[in-house]
Amino acid sequence: MSATTETKAHKILDDLLYRSTGQRILAMRHWRIDSALSPIIRKHSIPDIDMLANLIKTEPECALAKEIVDAMLNNETCFFRDQANFALITGPLLDALRERRVAKKRLRIWSAACSTGQEAYSLAISICENQEKWNDWKVDIIATDVSETAIKKARTGRFSQFEIQRGLPVVLMLKYFSQESEDWIANSQLREMISFGYRNLVENTQSNGQFDLILCRNMLMYLDDEKRRLVLEQLAGNLAIDGFLVLGAAETVIGQTDKFVASREYRGFYERSDQNRPPIRNDFHQLQKAQLR
Repeated sequence: MSATTETKAHKILDDLLYRSTGQRILAMRHWRIDSALSPIIRKHSIPDIDMLANLIKTEPECALAKEIVDAMLNNETCFFRDQANFALITGPLLDALRERRVAKKRLRIWSAACSTGQEAYSLAISICENQEKWNDWKVDIIATDVSETAIKKARTGRFSQFEIQRGLPVVLMLKYFSQESEDWIANSQLREMISFGYRNLVENTQSNGQFDLILCRNMLMYLDDEKRRLVLEQLAGNLAIDGFLVLGAAETVIGQTDKFVASREYRGFYERSDQNRPPIRNDFHQLQKAQLR
């Protein structure tokens, strides 16, 4: 295969990914396309990636195209990903929301771009581990992703030995999962706390209602400026006026949108720019200082 032909095939496939999800694969990482699509090429007895690209160019809306897009998505995730950040989410941040929602005793959390569900299950475990705080509360965790394959897996709550060991302490694994052959299955308590569904964040889809907390971590980095602004506008429209947005450690709203501002109180988190911001709580700042030592 010549370098020119290879580049054309990769461009066709990368353009398909962009049209479908808004995501791009950098030219220097085009090897990921070959790696991700090799199983599809074998499965459908397609001679090579050039032929695969030509098939998609001819029929861009076919079932094979959806299969290709799904395979090229980066579904990297793990339990309690970015543990220091996650501890702030499930500690001070949820405590603040609990104070704000104590009258209604209802909390809605959206795990956007949830991949195979480890983030959503981590949130559910954290709620269960602090059950005394949430007695008589209705806690809804909605988890969505653009990959139908990832969502299907997430719904099962089934994880391999490799997946279950990534970020999940053994004591929690044994408490909330049961072993079946070489896999581990989330118990019914966790699965019933989470509603999984498909959602493409770069499309103007119908709102899922207002959420108190939205996590959209490590997805915006794959989008261009236009798509990033579109997604942030959607997230703002789905966030309660006094709710919080959590992005990945390498992501920010600064210079991307005027819908959000960095939280003065909760470092690394974001709030809607049109809210009346509450006074700063010094106890949280003391906790952050202690964690940075």
